[in-house]
Amino acid sequence: MNVNRRSFGRSGVALAATGLIGMPALSARAAVLGPVDPWIVYYRAEERASAFLGYRLIVLDADRHPPVAPIKGGGRTVLGYVSLGEIEEGRAHHKDVEAEGLLLMRNEFWQESRLVDMRDPRWQARVLDKLVPAILSDGFDGVFLDTLDNAAHLERLDGARYRGMTEAAASLLRALRARFPSMRIMLNRAFEILPDVDGIIDIALGEAIYAAYDFAREDYGLVRADLNRRYVDALKAAKARRPELAICTLDYWDPGNPEGIARIYRVQRAHGFAPYVATVALDRIVPEPRL
Repeated sequence: MNVNRRSFGRSGVALAATGLIGMPALSARAAVLGPVDPWIVYYRAEERASAFLGYRLIVLDADRHPPVAPIKGGGRTVLGYVSLGEIEEGRAHHKDVEAEGLLLMRNEFWQESRLVDMRDPRWQARVLDKLVPAILSDGFDGVFLDTLDNAAHLERLDGARYRGMTEAAASLLRALRARFPSMRIMLNRAFEILPDVDGIIDIALGEAIYAAYDFAREDYGLVRADLNRRYVDALKAAKARRPELAICTLDYWDPGNPEGIARIYRVQRAHGFAPYVATVALDRIVPEPRL
């Protein structure tokens, strides 16, 4: 998750001749997902399975994680992280994608990551045929899809050069649902495409919509009220369109300030969301304060 990057808008044109267009029948889907609160994100491998037993939804890094099998069971859903809009240099597929000429500029806040051209059929095939199948074969119940919001950002930067990127992101998600009709899908932000795809995902996540890490100040702070309202409204609208859709939030705060963390939980639950509050590195479990 690369957070606190930019504001959001909506643009894009139809993606042609990729074979990704089309939505599966909802009858092919898995059963409606049960409650997800409490939930957690953890992107290291050190914690033992017992640390996750109190959570209903667990998101782990697909490459660096504790054994999945001991965590599953008891109604818990375990998802593997996959970034579709950019690639970290440390990922196993980075060099191959770079050699194919699919990488674009670096993420300004995460210099080890470069954005990827989601319109290219080679990237789409890699996601569908390699990246996601590898996650599922490792025992995960599904995927947590990150950085799809890069698509609209690129179109805002240069509408001519990156024309069709937003629709490519939505089409890739549709193709994933068609290829893997029973796996769980959690979508991070990507508010531009959410109205088009909320019918085919299980969980929508609003990351850093109330409290975030400010990379310029190197400190935690509250998101601007107007942006927070926009994000909250987008998530509530998705819930109204599809009542069975689970809505989660992930906010960032100083773990040494339990009162501040508790306030974030109260605010998000008042909206009807399932919250988790962590450090921006997501490399430790931060329990909800019991004040």
